[in-house]
Amino acid sequence: MSPDTVTSGSVRSAAEVNEQIRALWMRAGGTLSSQERAEYELLVVEWAAAIRGAVVEAA
Repeated sequence: MSPDTVTSGSVRSAAEVNEQIRALWMRAGGTLSSQERAEYELLVVEWAAAIRGAVVEAA
C-alpha cells in the first residue's frame, strides 16, 4: 500500500498533505513565520497520521 492512498480516519492522503507542506515552504521562501510554523506543525501531524494509517492498512 502506498502512502498516497487515503486511509480510513484520514480525509487527505499523505501525498496531498506533503504537497501542501511543500507549497507552504515555497510561499514562505524557506523561513517560516510563527503563524506559518503553527500551520506547518499541524500539517506534519496530519501527514504522520496518514502515513501511520497506510502502514496499518498494509499490515
